[in-house]
Amino acid sequence: MFNKYKLLQFLPVFILLTINSISVFAQETLQILAWPGYADADLVTTFEKRYNVNIEVTLIDSDDVMWNRLTAEKDVNFDVFAVNAAQLQRYIDAGISVPLTSSNIPNTAKQLPRFRDLSVIPGLTRNGKEYAIPYTYSEMGLIYDRNTFPSPPDSFSLMWDKRFQGRVLMYDASEHNFSLAALSLGLENPFQIADSDFHRISQYLVALRRNVLTYYEKPEDATALFMQNNIALLFANYGSQQVTLLKKAGANIGYVIPREGALAWLDCWSITRFAENKTLAEAWINYTLEPQVSRALTLRQGLANTLEDPSTLDKTDKIIWLQQVEDISRRKLLWDKIISGEVLN
Repeated sequence: MFNKYKLLQFLPVFILLTINSISVFAQETLQILAWPGYADADLVTTFEKRYNVNIEVTLIDSDDVMWNRLTAEKDVNFDVFAVNAAQLQRYIDAGISVPLTSSNIPNTAKQLPRFRDLSVIPGLTRNGKEYAIPYTYSEMGLIYDRNTFPSPPDSFSLMWDKRFQGRVLMYDASEHNFSLAALSLGLENPFQIADSDFHRISQYLVALRRNVLTYYEKPEDATALFMQNNIALLFANYGSQQVTLLKKAGANIGYVIPREGALAWLDCWSITRFAENKTLAEAWINYTLEPQVSRALTLRQGLANTLEDPSTLDKTDKIIWLQQVEDISRRKLLWDKIISGEVLN
C-alpha cells in the first residue's frame, strides 16, 4: 500500500542527492566564434575531454557577420573569437577584445619567429598589451597558367596587360583591391590612400575591370571558373588554399609572390570581455598551437599555420600584413561603382 508519509520522509534526501548529481555533472561551456575549419568537431572533442568542458562553436563567413554577432545584445556570450588582425583594433576600441596573459599560452614558443614578436605585427598590441595570437594566414599571391607563362610572372601589373583581356579572375573585395592597386602603383602605404590619389587608383581599377572575366568570392568558385575558362592570371585571395584546390582539379598552374610583395590576411585568436573563464579561453588558444592541431588546419583546409612555412612560400618572399584602411566606406562606395560599370568623374 502506498505510504505518502514515507515518501515525504525521504523527499528532502532525494532532492539533495539530485542537486548534488547535477553539480557533479555540470560542465563549463566555452563559446567559440570562428571561421569554417578553425574548430573541427574531432579536435573540439579532444579538448572537451582533456578539460572536462563543453564547447559550442558558431561559424561565420564574413568580417561583417562577426562584428554583428559580437556587438548584438543577444550574442554577448562568446568567449573567444578568430579575428582578422586588420579588424582587431575596432574590437579593442569597442571594449570587446581584452588583453591576454601570455604565460597561459606557452605554445607560442613553437611558432615561427615572424609570429612571436606581436609588437611588429600591426594591430595586435596596444599600450604594450597583447590582444591576439596569430593562428592562420594567407598571402594573396598570383596564380598563373603554366601554358601561358613558361616562366613565372614577376608583377601584379600583368593583370592590367591588354593581352589577357577576359582571362583574369579577381576577388570581389573593395578593401583588398584598392590596396592591391595602390601596391601595384608603388604607393608607400597601400592602406592609407591620400585624397589626392583616390581618383587615380579608381581609374586604375576601372582599367583592370576591363580585363577581368568576373569576380569571385569563394575559393571553390574560383576553381570552377578557372577550369571552365581560358584563365591566364588569378589573384589568389586565399593563397595556398586555392593552389591546393586547383591542383586537385588538375589545373596546370604555378604560384608566385610578385616583386611588389603580397598582401596577407592574418587570423588570430582573441578573448572577449564576456569570457567567464579567461584561463580556459587561453587554454583553447594554446591547444590550437599544438602541432597536430595546427597541422590539421593545413592538411584539411590548405591554409598555412604559424608553426611552419608552407611549401608555396619562400623565406625571401615579401609579406605585407593587412592593416586598417583610411576609409572603409569610401572604398566600398567607389568599388560598387567600379564593378557596376558606372562612369567615375
